[in-house]
Amino acid sequence: MNDTVLYEVTEGLAKVTLNRPDAMNALDDATKASLRDALRRAAADENVRAVLLGARGRAFCVGQDLKEHVAHLRESGGGALNTVEEHYNPITLAIAEMPKPVVAAVNGVAAGAGAGFALAADHRIAAEDASFNTSFAGVGLSSDSGLSWTLPRLVGPGRAKDLLFFPRSIKVPEAVELGLVDRVVPADELAEAAEATARQLAAGPTVAYAALKEAVAYASSHTLAESLAKEAELQTRAGASADHTIAVEAFVKKEKPEFTGR
Repeated sequence: MNDTVLYEVTEGLAKVTLNRPDAMNALDDATKASLRDALRRAAADENVRAVLLGARGRAFCVGQDLKEHVAHLRESGGGALNTVEEHYNPITLAIAEMPKPVVAAVNGVAAGAGAGFALAADHRIAAEDASFNTSFAGVGLSSDSGLSWTLPRLVGPGRAKDLLFFPRSIKVPEAVELGLVDRVVPADELAEAAEATARQLAAGPTVAYAALKEAVAYASSHTLAESLAKEAELQTRAGASADHTIAVEAFVKKEKPEFTGR
């Protein structure tokens, strides 16, 4: 990783922070590679029990660095979109599929791939002045970074196509109404509120969180009967965890459980 993406782990929480504030955290090749690698590192680290995805400066992420992209287009004669498979897909999958919760702290505009990464997270906390924009159609592109998957599930297929066909700035009040944001706080409270939420998750039953993520993703594209079978499989896994035993014993003793993440 380079200094465009910061990575820090303390007490089970991995902080992954975009650090190109002067470029509104636009995604050049180096930043995309570093973000991908940081998220994979967090997913593989058994000591990491939750991830906080944030950004420095006045924007969360405005998506692809178009200045670099134009240069790639000129060099390649128009075929410079291998970055989707090399960077954007692995980043989105790392966020959505890692077996631990991911909290996105949206401090400003989240556009294009930036919106995709935020919506792939399990929980989104936004500053009052944050906004979302699908952006892609405005530069003659289809969607990537999971927006074709996350948006319809959050807002419905019709509304998703409207947001994709007609890119615009979606301010926080509308974002809340659409279900794009789970919680809104004043801008000067975002860092503290997002970290507190992420640390709460980092202290929780990690095996159960992983199972819940998998169950919700599975159920979105399977029948009720298939989803019930998946629930039975995942419940068996969670029921065999040390944290389940800890929680049940604490309940009987009328104590607060201290989860281990195992």
